[in-house]
Amino acid sequence: MSAPGGASVSLHHAAAIAVAALAIAVASPTLAASPRVDNPAVDRVLVVKHTHRLYLLHKQQVIRSYQVWLGRQPKGTKTREGDGRTPEGVYRLDGRNSNSRFHLALHISYPGPEDIERAQRLGVSPGGAIMVHGLPKGFEHLDPARFRDDWTEGCIALSNRAVEEIWSLVADDTPIEIRP
Repeated sequence: MSAPGGASVSLHHAAAIAVAALAIAVASPTLAASPRVDNPAVDRVLVVKHTHRLYLLHKQQVIRSYQVWLGRQPKGTKTREGDGRTPEGVYRLDGRNSNSRFHLALHISYPGPEDIERAQRLGVSPGGAIMVHGLPKGFEHLDPARFRDDWTEGCIALSNRAVEEIWSLVADDTPIEIRP
């Protein structure tokens, strides 16, 4: 397993990251809509699909953690348009949509060169329009915990309050790593 920055990480270290993230979540149960002055700059976003968590990192330290929902087929990386999978790999958050039908949306730079090559070898379209986004319009009143299953077409979904915080804390062109 590799850590942000490419360093090798043991399962023990990964468990420690998860415990640290839980401690942060417990220590700050309410999410602010705008960053505080004392917030360190987010220099990397990490998504761990098998734990359904998105982490905001500063110098490899977790500063925020969120529950996420993934593509309706969460195991495996995205290989083609319409497969319902969330991509895996290192990308960038390269754009924003404040008028998204999913509240706010941050665009992920998928497909990358390797994704395009793989899709060409398979003779399929790799797809695109993969985002980190909130809940669909009309569902804002629901508690996000009510979504038991992954439901997106390949995006990474969060509560509206969580995506508002991420929107305010994460700069354009921040790397995002999506792990199995």
